[in-house]
Amino acid sequence: MGKTVATNRKARHDYSIEDSFEAGIVLTGTEIKSVRAGSVNLQDAYARIERGECWLVGARIAPWAGGNRNNHEPMRDRKLLLHRLQIDQLVGRTKAKGLTMVPLSMYFNDRGKAKIQVGLVKGKKHYDHRRDIADRQSKRDMEREVADAMRGR
Repeated sequence: MGKTVATNRKARHDYSIEDSFEAGIVLTGTEIKSVRAGSVNLQDAYARIERGECWLVGARIAPWAGGNRNNHEPMRDRKLLLHRLQIDQLVGRTKAKGLTMVPLSMYFNDRGKAKIQVGLVKGKKHYDHRRDIADRQSKRDMEREVADAMRGR
């Protein structure tokens, strides 16, 4: 993974991530310039499969500052590039297990191509959030105890 442009922190908080995969994304000229400038918001975005193709819905790529009247639409649906076998597997997993596809991050790979990391996620319940908070707190407490013990030697 190369330079990360945007991450979806809300997705990691609201969902438990079952699996993730990498997908290419179809962008226009002004969109790729905005992405390189870091003007991307993945919050509230999701992916769906429609007529055998995978689409990214709700992602906002701000209009490019140097653009003219032919600038791109910020909230348009964008096609994700996946192999047919991957799409078929995703259809099966989302239908059978009730999973959702949510973008986790957008980045440039080593070859300079824009990629999206999409996660297969399941929504967390309130008690899952509380358990995560309790686990983080207990981990911090243990690390603090270990650090205190190491200093006290």
